[in-house]
Amino acid sequence: MLVRIDFKSGKPIYLQVVDQIRYAAASGELRPGAALPSIRPLAEELRVNRNTIAKAYAELENQGIIETLVGRGSFVKDNHSPFTKKAKRELLVREIDQAVVTAHHLQVDRETFLGLVRERLDHYSGGTPERKRKESP
Repeated sequence: MLVRIDFKSGKPIYLQVVDQIRYAAASGELRPGAALPSIRPLAEELRVNRNTIAKAYAELENQGIIETLVGRGSFVKDNHSPFTKKAKRELLVREIDQAVVTAHHLQVDRETFLGLVRERLDHYSGGTPERKRKESP
């Protein structure tokens, strides 16, 4: 797993780590049961404070994405979210609202925005059925 930090983005480093691990788990790059790097080596590799990585892992654990087993490490959990349907919806609406506001400020029209959403959904689900048909022998 490759985590990249953009020190100039203005986004907190721990949230960059959270987002990248969350997306890797959602896309299947990180499978359920996969071990995450230990806090100290990952912090050293990224050249950040250990507490930053610990905070990111704590947030991922709170979101139900990873679990930490004492003495064994942190692992990606099965996709059985501990959140209720209502809580999942609220989290998703918050993220969508942020994307819609950003698109509005960038003056991206509705069709372009929805096309980009479809493209990203296809990316994380392994592609569209048409693409899969074209790629198969």
